[in-house]
Amino acid sequence: MKDTEIRSLRPGVNLTGVRAHNERLILSLIQRHGEMPGAELAKLAELSPQTVSNILRRLEADGFLRRGAPQRGRVGKPSTPMALDPDGALSFGLKLGRRTSDLAVMNLHGAVLEQRRIAYRYPMPDRIFAFLREGMETLSAGLSPRQRDSLCGLGIAAPSELWRWVEALGASDELAVWQDVDFAEEIAAFSDLPLFTENDATAACRAEHAFGRGREFGDYAYVFIGSFIGGGVVMNSSVIVGGRRNAGAFGSLPAIGADGRRTQLLDTASIHLLEAQIVRAGGDGARLWSEPQDWSPFAAQVEPWIARTALELAEAARTVCAVIDFEAVLIDGAFPAPVREAIVTRAREALAGLDMRGLVAPRIEAARVGGNARAIGAAALPIFSQFFQE
Repeated sequence: MKDTEIRSLRPGVNLTGVRAHNERLILSLIQRHGEMPGAELAKLAELSPQTVSNILRRLEADGFLRRGAPQRGRVGKPSTPMALDPDGALSFGLKLGRRTSDLAVMNLHGAVLEQRRIAYRYPMPDRIFAFLREGMETLSAGLSPRQRDSLCGLGIAAPSELWRWVEALGASDELAVWQDVDFAEEIAAFSDLPLFTENDATAACRAEHAFGRGREFGDYAYVFIGSFIGGGVVMNSSVIVGGRRNAGAFGSLPAIGADGRRTQLLDTASIHLLEAQIVRAGGDGARLWSEPQDWSPFAAQVEPWIARTALELAEAARTVCAVIDFEAVLIDGAFPAPVREAIVTRAREALAGLDMRGLVAPRIEAARVGGNARAIGAAALPIFSQFFQE
């Protein structure tokens, strides 16, 4: 498959009473393929030209689409491509992390219009909800009246069981308070926007699938390395959450620790390990989070961490491909792009040296969205849940 090829979506139906489905399909096709005229949309959607024409008029009237410049062909009248109107829908996305939280406001094109961040030793509810409340007010004030009217929801991407692994974070038992936190109740005190929640790594996978390289593959595993490693699963061009919303929990894959004992992947291929190494060497590990685009001051610790992480990811890739025949494993994380490229290169080399009998080796590829994927994925939740087809 060519890198530029984009996988197709499920076609629509012409039956009465399914307007919402067909509208979602048309919006999804334009989001995935870019602006195009109605005739091309009708072919891709397998709908009649008249059905598509009616849908396009409704979506344009509702502010979700806008007309592009007419395109003149060799014969016939010019065709007018339809494109997503970036201000047709906006949303907030909160990435709640173990070391940092980010709040972004995003438009229908997937562009982050503005963003705020806080860093901490470990997260506590009072500070997080104060940051969210003040941040939503500040970001809303910077929007135009139409953009404010187009706000459709708040998405929150947070680790599952945030209160666990306190020892690795150097936190206290105070994090146990998160077990009793009701996000909907807390947020209803200052916002009436619809709320959507998802695991942070799954949200990052959703961002890559919608706005990154995910459109190149139909079935792939996605790995995001943050404080703890996690991931997501895409099959048949859809992000798979799972019946218990825990698909892609790659951090729990078996691994062998430095002491030779059995452990989990999150204890052998996560950024919290690098942070601890930097602190033991007398450095300021917090700079990994406050200056995420420049890890050069910690080269002495980063280099061996990359080598170990790449080996662990190669083993993990072999394991997951023994269960599902993934065509690719995409790797991303909260680190500088050169670190991502180094991990990908070494993971490819390590996978080539593993015993793959009975398996088809997946492509090991760098993801594209980057360290902001979790916040972008969080913001994508309200938009995709309400306007696009999975």
